[in-house]
Amino acid sequence: MIARINIWYLSSFLISLIVAIPIIMIFSSFFETTSEYSLVLKETFLSEYVINSLTLLIGVLILTSIIGVGCAYLVSFYNFFGANFFKWALILSFAVPAYIYSYSLGAFFDNYGTAYSILNSLSDNIISNSAIPKLDGMFGAMLAISFSIFGYVYVLTRTSFHYQSQNLIDLGKNLGFSKKKTFFKIILPSARPSIVAGLSLVAMETLSDFGSVSFFGISTLTTGIYNAWITFDDLTLANRLSFYLLMFIFLLFTIENFSRKKAQYHTLSKSGFKTKTKINLKGYKSTLAFSICFLVFFISFLFPVIQMSYWTILFPKHFFDLNLIDLLSNTLILVILSCSLLISLSFISNYGNRITKSKLLQSLTTFSISGYAMPGIILAVAYISFISFLDENIFIFENYNMKSFFIGSIFGLIVVYFVRFYSLANNGIKSGYLKINYSI
Repeated sequence: MIARINIWYLSSFLISLIVAIPIIMIFSSFFETTSEYSLVLKETFLSEYVINSLTLLIGVLILTSIIGVGCAYLVSFYNFFGANFFKWALILSFAVPAYIYSYSLGAFFDNYGTAYSILNSLSDNIISNSAIPKLDGMFGAMLAISFSIFGYVYVLTRTSFHYQSQNLIDLGKNLGFSKKKTFFKIILPSARPSIVAGLSLVAMETLSDFGSVSFFGISTLTTGIYNAWITFDDLTLANRLSFYLLMFIFLLFTIENFSRKKAQYHTLSKSGFKTKTKINLKGYKSTLAFSICFLVFFISFLFPVIQMSYWTILFPKHFFDLNLIDLLSNTLILVILSCSLLISLSFISNYGNRITKSKLLQSLTTFSISGYAMPGIILAVAYISFISFLDENIFIFENYNMKSFFIGSIFGLIVVYFVRFYSLANNGIKSGYLKINYSI
């Protein structure tokens, strides 16, 4: 038993350590000198970066929690027309990256954009461009990012709702709770681990977003990272800004874990589980539930797809010039290899944490998964810096060009993908483990 636990502990420790390498490299940047731009940044734009990042984060967290939890509740607890369709269709928002959604949103509501063309084609009178609402700036970025990534909250919350026992609902009825009070006092708290896991992914995705905030002209910590590295060629400062971003995410995780303390959310025994009975909605209630889900589905998926299809019709040459077969085959290979690695190692890491109950291992895991908040380009540079360090300082690698093996290869890309998206797999599997009794 001791040997088995040691093997799981060692495996989980090594996995978390590999994922934490870029974070460690970023922390080491505090021992290196930076350019004069760092002084200018502290005196001018740093406070703006922090305020804008926090404002964007709070807005996106509120929107995604409302959309994700609301839709998950409707499809999990009620039967209405289209419920089975929306249960899976709402996941399609993942197919539209936030920056693509931003371009679609901007093109539709821009001056003399798609909305202007549609309204004028439907009306005999020329409609003023000022009549079209402008969804730009901070509000536009919040909408674009929220409707692109609310699926993190939706998927994990829906899974949690699906496995909730009918006994919870019956408990609310026995206590004389209304449906509203039962939802907020019993159903929602029992789904807390999944909701928090989804929101943590949303938070990291939001803070690491570059395409959307750049399109809408918002200065955040991520744009500061890119400016420091690309514009001013100061990788050390870029790493320091990344560290501030990571520490913010790590603080959020620590606060949530502390607030949850030793609360347990799993069913105590199999005999205590009772399959949930969905409520059949009829009349205007069914129409309302359908309208809410369809509106979210339309805004998050159909709207950008229609806008991109419109561009394809307008500019067909750009579409047919693409080598789609090569692009799709390369993408498929990367998806299969990366997902297989992510799922298998995340299972090992979570199981190791579960059976060893080591606080050191749990802290290292929490620290390592915050790497999702780092822009992909910074992850790549951090790993390249680490490989260079091995080449120069570890005698075992003296006769090998590790950098050439890592750069420009599918191996290097898969490693960075693994580090970048490890948090997604880890949090998803962790929320499922929390529903399992520790006595099993």
